[in-house]
Amino acid sequence: MLFNFRDPAEVLLFAVAFVVGISVHEASHAATANWLGDPTARLMGRLTLNPLRHLDVLGTIFIVVVGFGWGKPVPVDEG
Repeated sequence: MLFNFRDPAEVLLFAVAFVVGISVHEASHAATANWLGDPTARLMGRLTLNPLRHLDVLGTIFIVVVGFGWGKPVPVDEG
């Protein structure tokens, strides 16, 4: 694996990068959907950089155990 997680500073850096990355990624999905006329994510409070709105519990556990993870998908109305 890329990180060996022996250095506490490395663990902290990885955790911060993961949280920021997932938050920006999912907020960008929400912003794009809103910009294209779908207010679903905005109405559900997902148009924010707050990591608590975007982190998925299982995806966060997987990043620690397996080395990959994911955030909650942003809801969109395709109709």
